[in-house]
Formats: sequence, C-alpha cells, structure tokens
Amino acid sequence: MDLFKNVAESRLRPVLENSRILEVGAGHLFFSAGQTGGGLFLLEKGSVQTFRVCGDRKIAIATLRPPTVFGLGCFGGRHYCSSESLEASRVRLISVQALLECSPNLAHGVIGLICERFGRFVHAFETHALKGTLPRLATLLLTKEEEDVVSGLTHKDLAQELGIHRESVTAALGELQKADIIEIGRKKIRILHRARLERTTRE
Repeated sequence: MDLFKNVAESRLRPVLENSRILEVGAGHLFFSAGQTGGGLFLLEKGSVQTFRVCGDRKIAIATLRPPTVFGLGCFGGRHYCSSESLEASRVRLISVQALLECSPNLAHGVIGLICERFGRFVHAFETHALKGTLPRLATLLLTKEEEDVVSGLTHKDLAQELGIHRESVTAALGELQKADIIEIGRKKIRILHRARLERTTRE
C-alpha cells in the first residue's frame, strides 16, 4: 500500500515480524471511541467499519477494505471513533515503537493519514447529524455510481455503509424508484434522473 511504498524492505521486515496477527469473526470490536490508542491496525483480509454511537444511534463513518490501516490514535492519543469487523477478517497489530524505529517517513505518513481521516470523519459526522435517510442515501448513491449505475451492492451493504437498518434503506430506495429517479435491479441501481437525485441530497 502507498503508506509503505517508500520504506525499504529491510526496514519493514522486522516491523512485520514483530507484529501480532488477529484472526477475528464478524462483529469483533477492536476499540471504542475514547480509548487510548495502543498500536496501528493493518487490515489484510475482510472488512472493518468505523462508527460513533450517539444515544441509541450508531453512525457509520467509513467501511474499510484491505489493504489499509486504522486505529489512528496509535501515537498515544484517543480514538475518535470505534472500529469493528463486518465479516471474518485478518488484521495485523503493529506497535508504535516499531513504527518509529522503522522509518521517520513512515511515521510522518501515518500522521498525515490521521489528519486526512479526521477531516473525513468530521464531514461524515456532520452529514449524519444534519441529514435524514433519503438525502444520505442519495449522497451515497452518487458517491458509488459509475456511469449512472451503482452495482454490486445489496440493500444490506448500503445499510452498513449508512449505519442504519436494511428496512430503512429498502423503504428509501422504494421512494426514489416511485419518483422515477432510480431503477432497481438485482445488485444494480440505475440513476434515471441525476439532477433530481442531486437535489434530494440537499433536502
């Protein structure tokens, strides 16, 4: 992955050799928001969701797929969100000390990623706080579309991305289809009226 591309293999090898492999099932909680970071998590297989809990609401921030890192409170700060596995996953836990000894460039890269991810977190959190299901779903569809088609995602997948119940996504998709804004197929959603879908994101 890009984070490690400028690190010599001879320096990276001992970091990986001294790391710890975690083989976990779906629903494994790696850490909670507010906990002090204790290492950098490298996702090698499966998928992980980062989220915040506000009252009785679970607000999804991002769905991570390999190869990527998470747990960016690793330099002794507190995690700004929680992380759990969405399916059977393999994660490598790397110590902070090993990162610092490996390469200054790698440490700087992790810090840069912390800043970038935190910016995304704030934006996502504000979006979730201010928008209802329909505008959030419209935003997600526009983010995922390629040539006006969103493919390969089930209603459950969309619900996981948004951190809401599948039934809520199904109802919102039904509203959009009834309004002739989208057309729903098997694991395929075709955008029929892009301008109206964009307006929905602002409602």
